[in-house]
Amino acid sequence: MKRTVFVYLGAAAALFVLWGIISLLLELPIVPKPWQVALCLQQIFLSSIAVHMLYSLGRIAMGLFLAVGIGYPLGIFMGYASAADRIFAPFVYLLYPVPKIALLPILMLLAGVGETSKILMIFLIIVFQVIIAVRDAVRSIPHETYFPLLSLGASSFAVFRHVLWPASLPKFLTAVRVAMATAISVLFFTETFGSQYGLGFFIMDAWLRVNYLEMYAGIVVLSLLGLFLFSFLDFVEAQACRWQQK
Repeated sequence: MKRTVFVYLGAAAALFVLWGIISLLLELPIVPKPWQVALCLQQIFLSSIAVHMLYSLGRIAMGLFLAVGIGYPLGIFMGYASAADRIFAPFVYLLYPVPKIALLPILMLLAGVGETSKILMIFLIIVFQVIIAVRDAVRSIPHETYFPLLSLGASSFAVFRHVLWPASLPKFLTAVRVAMATAISVLFFTETFGSQYGLGFFIMDAWLRVNYLEMYAGIVVLSLLGLFLFSFLDFVEAQACRWQQK
């Protein structure tokens, strides 16, 4: 744990130094000094930017909750029952390749420009990756694995707990981790429409006001939010998939 913290701090320090060198070489208002941005962030975090961060985090959490609540059971069902896979796979394969950002106008027309459309965008980005990853993980389990449990009269829940859950969990967390980066990027875009709260709104509003210090402060907070989410997923994986630890 301590080693991981030092690695992250080292990476942050290296980026800080690189950013400082670039800003000193360019000497442009659009590339402020990192220490100036850090001071600005300290001054406005609690009074302004914190509420925007909480709105963005809440939207991601709700979208993730819906995607996991629907995608994980459906992926288990499709992987365990071949008939279910034949029914649902065509729908997944047709919808998954569609760029989700292209659906934003439709979602806004159907659900409005408020919270619902933003949460649905996060949901659509994550859910298909979860379904496919979990289904493929379950399908990769040899059929012989089920025989001892079934011969002993194990219930469906016992099969899920002792076979399906441990087999699907690592790939499920990997799928969420991969989708999370795209979800954050798309959320930034959606928050510039019909919203007064969110890091996307805050950054674009600062840019329109030509306040580059606040704009970069928002970008830094968005990056730290992503770091927090990825670190949280790594922690969950370390605790839930102990058998994979080396």
